[in-house]
Amino acid sequence: MATKKSNGEGSINRYKNGWRGTITIGRNAEGKLIRKQFYGKTKIETLEKMNEYKDKNKKGLIPQNDKIILNEWFKSWLYDFKANEIKASTIQRYDVIYRNYIEKSEIAGIKLKDLNSLTMQNYYNNLTKLGKTPMTIKIVNKVIKSCLKYAKKINYITENCCDNVILPKILHRSEDKVAVFTVEEQKKFMEVIKEHKHRLEFILTLGTGLRIGELVALRWEDVDFKNGSLKVNKSIWRGYVTIEGKRKYVIQETAPKTSSSIREIAIPNKILEELKIHKQKQDQIKEKYKEIYNDKGYVFANIIGEHMLSDTLSKSFVKALKDNGFKHLKFHALRHTYATRLFEKGVQLKTVQKLLGHSSIEITADIYTHVMDSEKISAVQKLNDLFEE
Repeated sequence: MATKKSNGEGSINRYKNGWRGTITIGRNAEGKLIRKQFYGKTKIETLEKMNEYKDKNKKGLIPQNDKIILNEWFKSWLYDFKANEIKASTIQRYDVIYRNYIEKSEIAGIKLKDLNSLTMQNYYNNLTKLGKTPMTIKIVNKVIKSCLKYAKKINYITENCCDNVILPKILHRSEDKVAVFTVEEQKKFMEVIKEHKHRLEFILTLGTGLRIGELVALRWEDVDFKNGSLKVNKSIWRGYVTIEGKRKYVIQETAPKTSSSIREIAIPNKILEELKIHKQKQDQIKEKYKEIYNDKGYVFANIIGEHMLSDTLSKSFVKALKDNGFKHLKFHALRHTYATRLFEKGVQLKTVQKLLGHSSIEITADIYTHVMDSEKISAVQKLNDLFEE
């Protein structure tokens, strides 16, 4: 005969060669009761198992979903939760990480509750054996760790197994210098692009350090001719995102990368004068094509008023380098060159961080360590004359 306990405490009855206890732990999405059963050789043993479970559950030590696997949870976390607080470009990056490193991996089908530090350590060790760089593994871990952090927050798991893994050491950036123009190369580049159709875009980036998305999103209202500065408060991003299970190519104007990316930057006088001339020419184009020109205020627009495409600008830069015998560089090298020239002129690290819009001074220091190291050497060399006989 079953022994019924008070409401919510469950029931115990004989079962085969022992006892079985049943408690109700909630309802599913359809509203049906969810019950959990416990077995023991004696009634007391069964009751102890039930009480232990209820005690842990009360303290938040029992996962609320012990069947969901990592693959399912990652997609739910990214598109049902995380998508509400991050940019589309970040969603796209996370989606790429998921498809490249998680979706078909050895951890994809493991239940969240069964993931542990040893499993994750083996997973990262295997990525190392496959030739993945320490930086790549660090990024993958950062995303998975964030995913599991939220799972812990809503009580799907009780511990984040990524907290205790040991990642491969990342070689210092000084051993992997960022690509930039030397002073001589920069002068030569500016000389050979005098007649280039995208010259102003190139030199404005060299003079302000804008990211390419910030550059193409720039509007005339952001340019202060009186004070010789520009405001960075938006960015244009292009790429693939997953919408309702389908990958789509989108173009979005969004807030900058981080709140620190919202900033004001001084424009070199020579470039400011060229911007004034550019605006006059653009006004003429607007008048010439007024039947089709939809003026949205973009500084760099086509003949119908739409913003410059970042892909077009990037390819144009690479081609200009190739046509004039320069080494291959990405468009972002213009931003790196801007920062490098600032350091070479003795500008303080904190100031460079603010001008670049980095979220922390550590990021700036890490990227440009090689520049600062060379500046230290240069500073010491200036003391040489004190020791000459």
